[in-house]
Amino acid sequence: MSARGLDPDLTRPTQSGVYFVGAHDLDRLAKTARQHELHVCRTDLAGCHDKDELLRRLVVSVPLPASFGYNWDALADCLRDLRWVPAWGHVLLFEHADELRQAAETDYNILLGILDDAATFGGEHEVPWFAFLTLPDDAFDNSHAGA
Repeated sequence: MSARGLDPDLTRPTQSGVYFVGAHDLDRLAKTARQHELHVCRTDLAGCHDKDELLRRLVVSVPLPASFGYNWDALADCLRDLRWVPAWGHVLLFEHADELRQAAETDYNILLGILDDAATFGGEHEVPWFAFLTLPDDAFDNSHAGA
């Protein structure tokens, strides 16, 4: 995972990963991703305070299969393999991620691990796979720099 201040090339699978950004960056990232014909999913986490609500929001914003099991393992499996989505790469944008981080740090950390695993898998299979999570400016401290 990478800290704020890095601007990856969304067309390069070797740069796939999880990135923390400011809220003002999401529109630019979405536009860039669409210009490169990457699939963009945007999930608003405002008011999201636990795993159950997170999974409900992801089902709406990410094209997860109808058989999705509403658990961490199912999410990990689905995000690692998005072949049913007609795109050569994927960009997931998470607005207000800090609300989940503040309310349910364990769930937030599990989500980060799942996203990181999916991005690593994508990169290893030559598929651009990025997740961008917005955090407030004061959240960009040393705790995320090495995450």
